[in-house]
Amino acid sequence: MSSPHNERDTISLADLSATHRDLLWVLSQTGPSESGPLHHVLTDYYTDGIDQTRVCDTLDELIKRDLVTKQTHDPTEYRLTESARRALSARQTWQAGTRNAAGGHE
Repeated sequence: MSSPHNERDTISLADLSATHRDLLWVLSQTGPSESGPLHHVLTDYYTDGIDQTRVCDTLDELIKRDLVTKQTHDPTEYRLTESARRALSARQTWQAGTRNAAGGHE
C-alpha cells in the first residue's frame, strides 16, 4: 500500500483548508462514512452550508494526499488512513500546546 517514510510519517495538516481538516475531523469521529452523511454534518456546521460537489471534490483531494481511502463496496465508504490519524493526533497535540502557552499570559 504505502511505502515506508521516515520523517514523513506524520503529515502536517497546516497546509490544508478548513474544509479538508473538518472532513478529516468528522471522519475521525464517525468512522467510515458515505459522502451524503458527511455532507449533512458539514451543512449543519457551516452557517452558509456546503455544496455536495465540494464535499466530494474535497474527499478526492484527501484521497490524493493519502489521508482518506475510498472503498467502493455497496455503499461507497470513505475512511481515514493511518497517516491521517497521526496527522490529526499531531494537530491536537499542537492545539493543546498553543492553548497552554496562551493561558500562561495572565
